[in-house]
Amino acid sequence: MLVVAENQIAGLMTPEAAFDAIEAVFAAMARRKAQNFPVVREALGHEDALYGFKGGFDADALTLGLKAGGYWPNNQKHGLINHQSTVFLFDADTGRVSAAVGGNLLTALRTAAASAVSIKYLAPKGAKVLGMIGAGHQSAFQLRAAARAHAFERVIGWNPHPEMLTRLADTASELGLPFEAVDLPTLGAQADVIISITSSFGPLLMDGHVAGPTHIAAMGTDTKGKQELDPALVARARVFTDEIAQSVSIGECQHAIAQGLIAEETIGELGAVVTGDNPGRAGAEVTIFDGTGVGLQDLAVAAAVVELAKQKGVAQKVDI
Repeated sequence: MLVVAENQIAGLMTPEAAFDAIEAVFAAMARRKAQNFPVVREALGHEDALYGFKGGFDADALTLGLKAGGYWPNNQKHGLINHQSTVFLFDADTGRVSAAVGGNLLTALRTAAASAVSIKYLAPKGAKVLGMIGAGHQSAFQLRAAARAHAFERVIGWNPHPEMLTRLADTASELGLPFEAVDLPTLGAQADVIISITSSFGPLLMDGHVAGPTHIAAMGTDTKGKQELDPALVARARVFTDEIAQSVSIGECQHAIAQGLIAEETIGELGAVVTGDNPGRAGAEVTIFDGTGVGLQDLAVAAAVVELAKQKGVAQKVDI
């Protein structure tokens, strides 16, 4: 098998390559050429950690595998980021393990790429203001990917811990964009595109905050109980997602579904917008991308980085 270590990923994988891989996976899912397997996601009862597995098979790319890992909220005391994961790839013809790939940076890149794909296809015409909810580790990746997908003129942001907003301010400055810290009602009123990337277990952006036309990429809710958006806002919007089964069970839509505010049949697939089978945005409405994060996304970026490592001769071969 090949091993691509976490410390090699930054020198191999680019945000552009991640975007292309994720866009292609969305299309394959919509064409029913790729499938995600049921997610295992459990609280360990140790270090407040969440741990699980996401896997799948892409018949177009013959990519088979899984990502193992999760969220350790106390990792700062160890000098580590909170999200920790490893991707394992298998030979689709034989079932033999083919690669182990560090998944931490790849997770951030693929999550940012997924929201960027949604912005490419669902942002309102002439969108100028990007609103960021959350200033954790992944927020900088989200901001950079969004700026590549669309030409924003300024960035506004909110975080429950305001002192962390320097991460967004610095990233915006790096991109040549002005940044302003605002409260949530102001963010909802002024932003044309909003990215929420938090670990919240309660609604942050309320229905009354958002007038529209607005696109919201809700990227933080990937576990039962997590929540970033007011269910009434979800009910008012046109909702798209990566995987409908995950959206209604562990994604942002779980709460609106539980309250009977929306039906599963009303949720669209972002992949169908990518392929042109769904027209996407129709006008001045609010659109939401419920980005739950699917195993196929992890496999796509991992397979891409393995190919890059092979081309550059830096993948370590291990006989198991």
